[in-house]
Amino acid sequence: MAGERAEAARSFAIEAARLAANTRCHSVVVLDVRNLSPVTDFFVLATGTSPRQMRTVADDIEEMGDGRNFRPIARSGYEGDTWILTDYVDVLVHIFSDEARLFYDLDNLWGDARKLEWKDQPAEAKAI
Repeated sequence: MAGERAEAARSFAIEAARLAANTRCHSVVVLDVRNLSPVTDFFVLATGTSPRQMRTVADDIEEMGDGRNFRPIARSGYEGDTWILTDYVDVLVHIFSDEARLFYDLDNLWGDARKLEWKDQPAEAKAI
């Protein structure tokens, strides 16, 4: 069962990254922290364009998660302007302002984590 849950978490993290990118977030990254963090398995890091857009992305990911049996146990920063963190246990979604992304620098803090490829590849690239 643990393998199924890990694959479901990986899939959810990738879909959350795609949704964020398709909702005008930039610098979207999925980090596999399974061997580095005792707290969670995957981080989704994204940079939003405005507080309103960041809240919309957080809401959209939460709605998507409901349909996949991923419901948040906590959310922080929703009313703020710089960082929204949503905790899905196996996946932590971080949506930052540009300034907060640079300040907290989770990309470098978790620099040993493996980055997952989440972007759709062209059909000819998949065949190779």
